[in-house]
Amino acid sequence: MSERVCVGAIAGAFGVRGEIRLKSFTADPQDIASYTPLYTEDGAKSFTLSITRQINNGFSARLSGVNTKEDADSLRGVQLYAERSQLPSLPDDEFYHADLIGLTVLDTGGTELGRVKAVQNHGAGDLLEIQTTGSSATVLMPFSQAAVPTVDLATGRIIADPPEGLF
Repeated sequence: MSERVCVGAIAGAFGVRGEIRLKSFTADPQDIASYTPLYTEDGAKSFTLSITRQINNGFSARLSGVNTKEDADSLRGVQLYAERSQLPSLPDDEFYHADLIGLTVLDTGGTELGRVKAVQNHGAGDLLEIQTTGSSATVLMPFSQAAVPTVDLATGRIIADPPEGLF
């Protein structure tokens, strides 16, 4: 498990006074402000964050050290990470996406199907993008109790019962 978890991304500048457009990836979108300081992916920069208002597809917010539109524009596309210790603990049947990436996926008979490459959500629920064993091809599998009955973070594996014909 990584020390930091991605909780949001900067979508660009909002206005001319250094505010940013913020996309929050947290369960309750406004909670992102309570996980400060937030870090860039490489950890080189850290920011305190305050949300100023809700806007279409996210929030406008202020970051420490970002005072001009040019500063805000230069951060477009930067993902923001929070320390794992600041995030709430999860119930047994919930997982942070970052914890699932890289896990080995086995079918119910113990045959290796591949590794989790990414977790995606296009509005209808989470999908595991699995890079199949011995191939560069990927498969999208629903991340539901029926398709994924067991996630074992301690051993780094997922037991899957994929829909017929998926693999």
